[in-house]
Amino acid sequence: MSDPQPGSVGDSAAAAVCLDVGSCWTKAVFVHPDGSPAGFAEHPTTPDVLDGVDAAVAAAAASAGRGARSAPDVLACSSAGGALRLVVVGAEQLASVEAGHQVARSAGARVVGVHSGPLEPDGVRELAGQRPGVVLLIGGADGDDPAVLLHNAGRLARTRGRYPVLLAGNATARDDAVGLLRAGGRTVTACANVVPRPGEIVPGPARREVAELYARHVLGAGGDAGRFSALARTRTPLAVAAGAAALARLAGTGVLVVDVGSATTDVHQALPAGATEPDPALMTVEGDLGVRAGAEGVLIEAQTEGVVDPVEADLLAPTVAALVSSGPAVPGDRGAAAEDRRLAAVAAVVALRRHLRHTDRMAISGFGGFGGFGPTASGPSGAVPGPDADRDIGLVVLTGGVFRQRDPAGLAAAAATVHRDPVLMGPLTQVDVRVDSGSVLAPAGLLVRHGREAAARALLAEQLLG
Repeated sequence: MSDPQPGSVGDSAAAAVCLDVGSCWTKAVFVHPDGSPAGFAEHPTTPDVLDGVDAAVAAAAASAGRGARSAPDVLACSSAGGALRLVVVGAEQLASVEAGHQVARSAGARVVGVHSGPLEPDGVRELAGQRPGVVLLIGGADGDDPAVLLHNAGRLARTRGRYPVLLAGNATARDDAVGLLRAGGRTVTACANVVPRPGEIVPGPARREVAELYARHVLGAGGDAGRFSALARTRTPLAVAAGAAALARLAGTGVLVVDVGSATTDVHQALPAGATEPDPALMTVEGDLGVRAGAEGVLIEAQTEGVVDPVEADLLAPTVAALVSSGPAVPGDRGAAAEDRRLAAVAAVVALRRHLRHTDRMAISGFGGFGGFGPTASGPSGAVPGPDADRDIGLVVLTGGVFRQRDPAGLAAAAATVHRDPVLMGPLTQVDVRVDSGSVLAPAGLLVRHGREAAARALLAEQLLG
C-alpha cells in the first residue's frame, strides 16, 4: 500500500507525531493540526526498532502536554538500515578499489571491503566478517580471460550468507557467471561491465542497481517487522525530499537540502515548479559520510577535497575514532558539541560538491552542468563562476539531528562553512544558507505525503522562513 499523494485528501483535523527512525536516533515531532510544533523527543534507535519508536512517540506526546488523552496519528519514515555495506570482489586490486568507490558514490552505499584475485577460503571468511549488504563482483575487461571471474562466482555461490551479488564484470562470461551463482541459490543481478576496457571505469549502470538495493535496504526492520513495515512505509530520504519540494513551492525559489545523518549524508534538490513527487535524479545519498558510523569517511573525503588541512585532520582524528564506536551519543560538553557541528558542516560541504558534480544538469543557471566542480576543475578552487548562478537556487538548508543544538553562534558557523567554501562559493554567493534547528523538514515531508499540505506549509513557514 503506497502513501497518500500530496493533495489526495484534505488536511486532517488530528494532531500528528511525525517520526523519523534513523540508524542511531529515533526522532519525534508533535505537530498540531494547524502545523504548529508542540513537542519534540528523541530516543536511541533500539535493536527491536519498535521499542525506541514507542518510547519516542510517548515522550513527544507528553512533551506536548497530551498526557493520557487520545493518541495522535503517527506518521513515520525510516532510514534505520543505514548505509548499504558493499564488498567488492574483483580480479585486480587498483581497478577493484576505484570501481567500488565510484559505484558506491551517491548511491547510498559504503565500501567496507575489497578482495582481488581468486577468492580462497581465508578470503571468504574475511568477506563474511565484513557483513556485506551486497557483493559487487567484477573482473576483467570485455573479452579478457574470464577465469578469475568464474572462479569467484563459483566460490560466492558456495558460501553462506544471504547477501545478493551484483555482477558487473566481463560481458563474455556474464551468462556463465550468473548460472554458477544461481545454481548455488545466490540472488544475482547482472548489469554492464564496470571496467569494459583496460583503464576505463563506467560506474553508471552498477550505481543505479546499488541505489535500488539501498532503497530496499534503508527502511530497516527489527522485532515485529510486520508492524514496523506497516508503520514506516516511507524512506527518510523521500520524506526529506518531499519537505524540500514543499519548501521550494512555499519560498518560490529552488532549494538544496543537506540532511546530515549518523550513517549517510543526503542532498535533495527541488525547484518551485518541480513535480510534487521527489525526483530520484535530484537526490544523492552518500553512504560514506555521516557523523557517527560514517565519520571516518567524512575525514578522509574532507582531506581528499581539501576542505580540511592536515593539522585539523590530526586534531579531529581522535574524535572521529570515538564517534564511530559511540552510537547514539550526545556531546558531553561545549567542545564536543563544536566538534560535532564542525564534522557535520564538513560532511555537508563534501556532499554538496558531490551532488553538484553528479546531477549533470543546469539546476543553477550559468553552469554547463555540474561536471566542472571540484579540485580537478579549472581555477585554483575548482569553482566555475557564472553571472546568474543564483537564479534557480535561492536557499540551502542544513538539516539533521546534529543541528538541533541550541547554539545560534555555532549553527551560524556551520552555515558559514558551507557558504564560504571556495568550490561552492561561485554558485552559492547570493544564496541564503539556513539551519533546520527544529528538525522539521522530514516531518513536513511526512505531512505532505499524507495529504496535509497546509499543515506542512505552516510548519515550514514558522520554522524556516519566519
